[in-house]
Amino acid sequence: MSNPALVIMAAGMGSRFGGPKQIIPVDDMGHIIIDFSLFDAWQAGFRKVVFVIKQEMEADFRERIGNKIAPFFDVRYAYQTLDALPEGYSVPEGRVKPWGTGHAVACAASEVDGPFAVINADDYYGTDAFRKIYEFLAQDRPESEHAMVGYHLRNTVTEYGHVARGVCRMVDGFLTDVVEHTHIEKRGNDAAYTEDGETFYDLSGDTIVSMNLWGFSQKIMRELWDRFPAFLDKALKTNPLKGEYFLPAVANAQIQEGIGTIRVLSTDSVWHGMTYKEDLAEVKQAIADLRAAGAYPEKLWER
Repeated sequence: MSNPALVIMAAGMGSRFGGPKQIIPVDDMGHIIIDFSLFDAWQAGFRKVVFVIKQEMEADFRERIGNKIAPFFDVRYAYQTLDALPEGYSVPEGRVKPWGTGHAVACAASEVDGPFAVINADDYYGTDAFRKIYEFLAQDRPESEHAMVGYHLRNTVTEYGHVARGVCRMVDGFLTDVVEHTHIEKRGNDAAYTEDGETFYDLSGDTIVSMNLWGFSQKIMRELWDRFPAFLDKALKTNPLKGEYFLPAVANAQIQEGIGTIRVLSTDSVWHGMTYKEDLAEVKQAIADLRAAGAYPEKLWER
């Protein structure tokens, strides 16, 4: 079995290398969030990383990130392009938006030859999360067995506004469904969601949610490409300029059809991201606290 790879969805970082969110330093050494994810992944055992990027950002990406980690990882690049479509399909006139996370991962198929984890480039997931997903992927399993890391809701919300989260439904540790709530607000150690902006429903802080940290066998690549035409047939009629092919939807379809399972690996790691500009100070403080506790050296990529 091939050693697990790490696929990082980074095409959303943009042709000018980002909006500021993805490249804002989160410590005094100039590290950005992706540096910490890569360091945690290396510590967990990952030795191959595939960056899914836009082709026009490759030079900047290599300079800022890829070359720095090349002594530690087998670094590969895959390109998410609008015209990476099944035969017989073409890009709708006026479409500039990428096709979504399912398409991003599918575009990495040629660089992945075994089990792999998937993360977002601009989220901090925590050491324990990477360790658990690597341990799952490193074991021999049927190709129908996949996993995701589930976070306690209280560890994923912000003080500064509402967030969207996928609430996980499970039976005996296996995912049965993910219910998307687009407006969740923090309530002390718990939270509440609303569908109409007026009526709120309580959610326990212990509720398990998905933060897009998945572990798949290579079989998911075939599923992503095989299901893409059906998505396009619908999207090109109903939402040709903005319809998105979502990775969780394909994972969920395998559960519903009984052709795959997704084990939920619960973690106590705290997710960090910069949904709002006010979150930056909190992320910086969290990184400082983790470094003070010995989780990270001062400079991540010095031998």
